[in-house]
Amino acid sequence: MKLGVATGLDLAQACRAHYSRPVNFTLWLLCELAIVACDLAEVIGSAIALNLLFGLPLLIGVLLTAADVLVILFLQQRGFRYLECLVGGLIALIAGCFLYEMIVSRPDLFGVVGGLLPRLEVVTDRQALYLALGILGATVMPHNLYLHSSIVQTRAFPRDDAGRASAIRFATIDSTVALGFAFFINAAILILSAATFHGRGMKEVAEIQDAYRLLSPTLGASLASTLFAVALLASGQNSTLTGTMAGQIVMEGFLNLRLRPWLRRLITRSLAIVPAAVVAAWAGGAGTGKLLIFSQVVLSLQLSFAVVPLVLFTNDRAKMGRFANATWLRAAAWTVTALIVALNVYYLWQQTAQCLGV
Repeated sequence: MKLGVATGLDLAQACRAHYSRPVNFTLWLLCELAIVACDLAEVIGSAIALNLLFGLPLLIGVLLTAADVLVILFLQQRGFRYLECLVGGLIALIAGCFLYEMIVSRPDLFGVVGGLLPRLEVVTDRQALYLALGILGATVMPHNLYLHSSIVQTRAFPRDDAGRASAIRFATIDSTVALGFAFFINAAILILSAATFHGRGMKEVAEIQDAYRLLSPTLGASLASTLFAVALLASGQNSTLTGTMAGQIVMEGFLNLRLRPWLRRLITRSLAIVPAAVVAAWAGGAGTGKLLIFSQVVLSLQLSFAVVPLVLFTNDRAKMGRFANATWLRAAAWTVTALIVALNVYYLWQQTAQCLGV
């Protein structure tokens, strides 16, 4: 957001101005891959939610998710603020559902606090690392860095240093609150699983469908299962909105190419629906659950290619002026970036070693 306010460019436009055409094309392809992976997760999550709530077969649910393009196109014609209000409403609905789940599941608060501290097993255990990368990709989606650096420019603020400083201050509050909600929702899913199933020795619960079926009887709360599925459906639709907007921004920013919104959405959604439909028809619920996690790991693997340029640009005083990152923020940003890159590289090395039998 600071990049967008200080330079008047979103992250994709800044890359196009700074890097060569081959580098930009590569970054664009990687970002498109991340958007398709995100769309894949939305398709699968929404299809599973429709199956749980209304009993629709997974394949039918996957195909029905194509209809959300009509809603998005309608709202885009009404203006960006309508989309923004819908996103805010969906986030509030998701947070409300999981707040109810937290209350009825009565988790161990000391265990929750202890779980905030990273443990070595997250890195040494291949499966734990795989899930951790999926959580990272689901929380900080790489294409949203491009999206938010563009959205912030739609705000009305004076285009002088004082106006930019005020805009950055409010954007910081905005992004902190948004990521706080994302943190709460992701943490709530883990806490709910631990408090409801793991704490009772029900370690065989591994699929979303199993969790839905067992939540209400285990907790003794009739709404627990329904609200879990409602939150899943709302989450899928929320990500659909942001993914659609991000897709247009990265295409325009990197390639200076604009497609009609319906055509752009149709292409992206088709690339996601085809593998989801195949897996749903072939492997059923278990297969779609694995594909859902894999799509989030793909997002994590792409995150480095968005974060590194972002940190480079916001550290550059020639581009940012007085709004360039302070020394402490540079150190913090590069530390976090190095950690993201190291975890992804280590996971790829683990997978390569396993494939080669080393």
